[in-house]
Amino acid sequence: MEYFRARDGRELACRTLGRGRPLVLFHGFTGSGRDWLGPAAVLAEHGHRVILPDLRGHGASAAPHDAAAYPPDVLADDGFALLGHLGLDDYDLGGYSYGGRVVLRLLARGARPGRAVVAGQGLDAVRKATSRTGTYHAALTALIGGEPVEPGSPAYWMRQAGGDPVALRYVLGTHVPTTGLDRITTPTLVVVGDEDDGHASADALAAALPNGRFARVPGNHFTAMTGPELTTAMVEFLAQA
Repeated sequence: MEYFRARDGRELACRTLGRGRPLVLFHGFTGSGRDWLGPAAVLAEHGHRVILPDLRGHGASAAPHDAAAYPPDVLADDGFALLGHLGLDDYDLGGYSYGGRVVLRLLARGARPGRAVVAGQGLDAVRKATSRTGTYHAALTALIGGEPVEPGSPAYWMRQAGGDPVALRYVLGTHVPTTGLDRITTPTLVVVGDEDDGHASADALAAALPNGRFARVPGNHFTAMTGPELTTAMVEFLAQA
């Protein structure tokens, strides 16, 4: 585990596997960089130095209970801080689910990786701000309030993940819509599980990007990430000249 400072001085964590071309992978909401360890091991075998940050409010990174620590687009700010800390100027980016939104925010704000992968994400989600009254927000509010949690409910799974519900609820409010997709020229693979109904507009997201590529892999939003087909698609895409 390595730590670096965000622009506001908060301490954030990341892991690194392998040697070779740098590849920064962002995890999804309520997760951590550990979620990528399986695919990262394979990518490392294919010549990548894989960097796995824990997003603010997640994992081993700072998770303050202070609304001022979660301004709009702060996760992209943290991403730029990581790139600066590592001194990266020739690298690739990838992200799954909420991490895919972070990748798009970095691209929209001027990051220029050689290639990018946006997985488990659709056009509908990136074009709107995160709802402060949606399912995740309600589940986190229930956890914070100590309300009874039904097995199998969103609140139940969030509690099982072991995250900090106060910090996570603040994180939900930091997302901003991504516009200007037609100005993102980085070759970008948009990949989604064939049963991921919540992100069915992934093909539209790929079509909105000038150099977007689209692929489907087996699985739903949760199983597609751990299936070998996603990793294979990433390896093949990142290896293209």
